[in-house]
Amino acid sequence: MVAWAGPEDGALVEVSATGDAARAASQSVPRLVAERFASRIGDQDPTLWGPAAEEEASVRLGWTRLHESSRPLLEPLRALRTELTAEGVDRVVLCGMGGSSLAPEVIAGTAGAQLVVLDSTHPDQVRRAVDGDLARTVVVVSSKSGSTVETDSQRRAFEEAFAAAGIEAARRIVVVTDPGSPLQQAAQEAGYRAVFEADPAVGGRFSALTAFGLVPAALAGVDVEELLDDAAAVADFFTADTEANPALVLGAALAGVDAPGPAPSPPPRDKLVIHDDGSGLAHFGDWAEQLVAESTGKDGTGLLPVVADTAAPELAGDVQDVLPVRLIPLTDETDDDGDRTAGTEVTVAGTLGGTFLLWEHAVAVAGAILGINPFDQPNVESAKKAARGLLESTPEAEPAAFTESGVEVRGSTGLLDGAETIADALTTLLARLDPEHGYLAVMAYLDREGPAATILGGVRAGLARRTGRPVTFGWGPRFLHSTGQYHKGGPARGVYLQLTGTPSAAVDIPGRDFDFATLVAAQAAGDARVLAELDRPVLRLHVGDSGALAWLAGVLTGPAA
Repeated sequence: MVAWAGPEDGALVEVSATGDAARAASQSVPRLVAERFASRIGDQDPTLWGPAAEEEASVRLGWTRLHESSRPLLEPLRALRTELTAEGVDRVVLCGMGGSSLAPEVIAGTAGAQLVVLDSTHPDQVRRAVDGDLARTVVVVSSKSGSTVETDSQRRAFEEAFAAAGIEAARRIVVVTDPGSPLQQAAQEAGYRAVFEADPAVGGRFSALTAFGLVPAALAGVDVEELLDDAAAVADFFTADTEANPALVLGAALAGVDAPGPAPSPPPRDKLVIHDDGSGLAHFGDWAEQLVAESTGKDGTGLLPVVADTAAPELAGDVQDVLPVRLIPLTDETDDDGDRTAGTEVTVAGTLGGTFLLWEHAVAVAGAILGINPFDQPNVESAKKAARGLLESTPEAEPAAFTESGVEVRGSTGLLDGAETIADALTTLLARLDPEHGYLAVMAYLDREGPAATILGGVRAGLARRTGRPVTFGWGPRFLHSTGQYHKGGPARGVYLQLTGTPSAAVDIPGRDFDFATLVAAQAAGDARVLAELDRPVLRLHVGDSGALAWLAGVLTGPAA
């Protein structure tokens, strides 16, 4: 099954589905067309996801028209970019989390523009960003409310750094936030360089084409008007009630078979292995990961995105609960892909603006098929609350069950009974992995730009080969705004491996009685606590240095004990 959007002389977005994915689309799309689902999304009908979701959906559908409503941002962004360039300010740092950082990272990376994305509380990563050339730096602080602890802490660190360098901080900080938010008020009182208002009727993970996506990318030199033009060129196709609508095809293919009965059944292929096969859309899988996981992973159901490469073990053979989703380049031969589509697979190709909009429509469709509200994230707050509790009343550190080769070992209740080595502990964790439906989540609260990224580069694939099951890899606390929702709200089929470490840098948070090392440790501990309270097994490994991490990587990917 192939569906595309664009003018007669060439597709601007194209989706293909084969095997089980094509059968799922063939079953659901005619019903969606009969119900006028696509046009009702375009009309921002909040009733599409059921009565329980109606209140939330009524204030979360502004993303359907951003290709029009975001255009007033273009001229002020051009003017500010010109001013900054004239002042010799050309290093753009983005302080944001989740939807505030992932889309700008894709937009800038695809255009080849330089954008420093600080979406971490790890002291080493914060120190690296703050220690950059401040004379050339403008900081974009992006948060819907401004109350996000990560973003607020990063803003405080940069304000102090600018002041220490003799630079007026207010002239170097740009804010993106919702109208009337506490951050907007604080920014105006502080006299920050500019404040850009985002559409409040758009949730964070759907905000790629709002000010959250456009402002940092434009200041980094990206032509964001072209991005909006690309989305506008295909928008009408996604709201058309026709079986040729690629958003309906993609959404139905992702959600799987729409079983009859009062309650939807879990999709048979609920692990989406998203792999880039030359699409040209940099980091797109990471953005799609958040959109899919946070939108669908709730009420005990959901779709688990696994961001991998084309050589991922999960793609070797036909794993019954895996749906390969391949991101490919948009060419005249996109729909003629030979033997690669012999089995079950979904392929997606398109312009960046068009592909953003395609996936947003498709995930809204998938949410309706799965019977969930795609616009809330009820379990994201649980880890935040646990972290805040640990910061407010810091308990004594939990003693390690044992230490081996510089790695401290801790685990949820009962997990480490009888374990004397890390190999034992890992074997015990993996023994709880459902061999038919389970997954392993690796959660690394480490510096994703430092040595850890290289050392752990092969761990995801190595664990997938070892277990024969899908494995996700997330950098903390970044993933808390993405797969973190699925871990806690999705089906209880996961086992969890948390990696933490001792930072090499000490970075204070001005005006707070805790530093970044304390903050990231509390976030990791809070995340593990919530998972354990949900009876989801967590193995926690804390490394003292990169040497211990390198040894540990070998243990993780080695043969089972």
